[in-house]
Amino acid sequence: MAKIYVDSKIYNVNESDNLLQACLSVGINIPYFCWHPLLGSLGACRQCAVTQYNDFEDSQGRLIMSCMTPVVDGIIISVNNVESEAFRSAIIELLLTNHPHDCPVCEEGGHCHLQDMTVMTKHSMRRFNFQKRTHRNQYLGSFIKHEMNRCIACYRCVRYYNDYADGTDFGVYGSNNNIYFGRTEDGCLENEHSGNLIELCPTGVFTDKTHSKKYNRKWDMQYAPGVCHNCSVGCNISIGERYGEVRRIENRYHEKINHYLICDLGRFGYSHTSLTIRPKQPAYIDNNTTTILNSKKAVELAVLFFQKYNRIIGIGSSRSSIENNFALQELVGKENFSHGMSVQEEDCIKLILDVLKNSSIYTPSLKEIETYDVILVLGEDLTQTSPRVALAIRQAIKSKAYDIANLYGISKWNSASISQIAENCKNSLYIMHTHESKLDDIAEWCYFGPIYKQVNLSCAIAYELDKNLPEVMNLDCMLKEKASLIANRLLSSKKSLIISGSHSFDSSIIKSAINIAESIKKNDINHHVGLTFLTASSNSLGLGLISGMSLDSALKSIKEKQADAVIFMEYDLYRFISKHDCDSFFEKKENIITLDHQYTKTYRQSGLTLPSKNFAESSGTIVNFEGRAQRFFQVYDPMFYDNKNCLFESWKWLHYIKSKIDKKKVSWFNLDDVIQACVKKYPIFNEIIKNEPDANFRIHGQKIARSPIRSSGRTALRANIDIHEPAQPQDVNTMFSFSMEGYNQPNKFISHIPFAWFPGWNSPQAWNKFQNKVGENLISGDSGTYLFKKNKKTINFCFNLVSKNFIKEKYWYIIPYYHIFGNEELTQYSSTIKDNTPLEYALISLVDAIKLDLKKDSIVEFNCLNQDYRLIIRLSKYLHQKQIGLPIGRKGFPIALVGKKIKFLQEFIK
Repeated sequence: MAKIYVDSKIYNVNESDNLLQACLSVGINIPYFCWHPLLGSLGACRQCAVTQYNDFEDSQGRLIMSCMTPVVDGIIISVNNVESEAFRSAIIELLLTNHPHDCPVCEEGGHCHLQDMTVMTKHSMRRFNFQKRTHRNQYLGSFIKHEMNRCIACYRCVRYYNDYADGTDFGVYGSNNNIYFGRTEDGCLENEHSGNLIELCPTGVFTDKTHSKKYNRKWDMQYAPGVCHNCSVGCNISIGERYGEVRRIENRYHEKINHYLICDLGRFGYSHTSLTIRPKQPAYIDNNTTTILNSKKAVELAVLFFQKYNRIIGIGSSRSSIENNFALQELVGKENFSHGMSVQEEDCIKLILDVLKNSSIYTPSLKEIETYDVILVLGEDLTQTSPRVALAIRQAIKSKAYDIANLYGISKWNSASISQIAENCKNSLYIMHTHESKLDDIAEWCYFGPIYKQVNLSCAIAYELDKNLPEVMNLDCMLKEKASLIANRLLSSKKSLIISGSHSFDSSIIKSAINIAESIKKNDINHHVGLTFLTASSNSLGLGLISGMSLDSALKSIKEKQADAVIFMEYDLYRFISKHDCDSFFEKKENIITLDHQYTKTYRQSGLTLPSKNFAESSGTIVNFEGRAQRFFQVYDPMFYDNKNCLFESWKWLHYIKSKIDKKKVSWFNLDDVIQACVKKYPIFNEIIKNEPDANFRIHGQKIARSPIRSSGRTALRANIDIHEPAQPQDVNTMFSFSMEGYNQPNKFISHIPFAWFPGWNSPQAWNKFQNKVGENLISGDSGTYLFKKNKKTINFCFNLVSKNFIKEKYWYIIPYYHIFGNEELTQYSSTIKDNTPLEYALISLVDAIKLDLKKDSIVEFNCLNQDYRLIIRLSKYLHQKQIGLPIGRKGFPIALVGKKIKFLQEFIK
């Protein structure tokens, strides 16, 4: 720690920081633009000027840029002296000479860092009388709106997009006073994290185009702390609502997970939550006649349903909360509950949970992944399935530059120097996959082959680390050398990380990853090795902890008449098994109940349907890839805007039915009741009750506000329904209030922060005020509860994997491929995501295409699972022969296709 003097006051600050970050961390406001805790310092805007004095006798001092000045013990500065204030005011006036001053129509208004800094510098008079420079705006895709005339040339956008996110289709052009930030030509931004430009840009150059469709100011939205449901990472998000619709999703700072950034799918894939056409009323289908029901009648029919059938299977959902799945299990009984996963995926999840519970190998958080210097990825296309992890890996590969900079005394915040070092000095990344991936550009070496060949090479690496493991005999010399090289790199590293997951639906690749990690630990007990497993859905691990039978077992029970009815909870059967089998299954609608918030095919074909609330309309708990249980909270009550709707949380529907069947009074009145009942049967969740605030939590007797204190126009929310303003709904499930009434300041007891706002800080930079140190930990600490990092049994895992020899296939073998847009189930109902989803294609090897005389635009046809497919092809240089990649998880491409063989494939001739 260092002691600094600021305006005659003494502060203890971190010596590794620059003066700007140090001052902000102790609560001193200094205006800035180009600096950002994620990007470091550039010194481009000159806005953070302060006066430095030689000693206490010096009355004149000199101006310095605080973002480019290191903290030195005993340094004396002034932020509020006349010279500093005059200089900063003059600088912002110069920056605004060409700014259009269009705050009333700018969509960044009320959310704008430029507005905050203009007020902070007390600049209020415009003296520039000449014609302003103007630019032509570009089309950047359906996510981001471009308004270049608002630019103040802070360079944050290009530093983030090119230097941090490794984007290649965006740049800075021009010189002097005619700088342009954009693409060489109009077109969609290609990087999976382009949406972060909206929050990183301090002005309105980049704004949210999805929000523009129904725009409102930040202060007129209602917020709740949410968790992204689109992959297993569990990024923290702030969800903003107005008039019963989700209007915007922003990053919610979490030091250990997403930090300041989320991917484009998490930011823009929300429109399915506010579809006009969605289930709103319970319905019963009898003889093809649909009857709309009220809640009482729906529950009565459900009770009759349970009285009519002897054994009812309940199929849960990995996209739904722990509470919803537990309620279904309670209703049908543990022996009749299915988690809805295939046998292959079930094997993967059981294995991952076993390692998380019992292995001594460390599972790093997302932010910790950035600290590893050798990374091995097995069988995962991370950019498409878990893009935020891919971005963390990109930072890990560059992090060697910080070690080198430290040797030469270069501060970590000196971004220009660090980026130059990072150009030539990188850490090691090795990738094994079936075909090309977007991380290949930073990999030291990539291996492409079928899963069994990846497992063989992984076993060879494990053997090089531990000679007690079986030797792989069928590898060629080049691969043996590579296996030896990778093994040595893993051992000689400071921190090594193995990443795999369940997206291949093959547990052998997970076992091989475990073997490598255990072998490293066995070789050197003090070596830090991490093991990360990613799953296909947001709550796969949470559902796996509740356990249950596989989907295969459930369908077998129904087919063999061991069970005679089924209830689906937020589950679409068509996503998992073939259309042919689904159509046969749904021939009898009367023995099927479905609860969901989307009109899935399963929902439409069920006899009794109960509309549930989605994740923005309800609260619950999900478990991410590292075993962290996280709460998400209801943003708004849809019944407030239309009480004709009959929408309940899934757990509430299921508990109403069970209470009626058991002839008992309702005992679950809020979410706390459900999780407490769950803990009694599953003690693993006990830590959630200890760490998470319940519905009775208060700060100074107040609930926590969901809206900023500037919220206006509340009386207009239902003006089209009734001129009388009703009372705000009461949230019995959580500690939040549905209004601006309540506590909204930083507090050490509030880790679930609905929105970032602080007096004088309206932009996302307001997160500075919620942190102990800017860019690091929150005052309240990180939200979420680790379920597995205490009381581990520390079993040493070792799997005897038998190496396989190559057999020339007569048939085509189906493997999955993924795209960030179009893969996740719920976002497939989002219109914005549909516009950005590439057309389905069949991925085949270039060698196979030549053998079949196929061209780039050829269409192939084949039959699998009694379904005819016709798809345009895409060629891969590295895909193994006789393998065909299909977009598994998209509509029409069920998970059951993975691993299936195609007997005959040919070109379709029109």
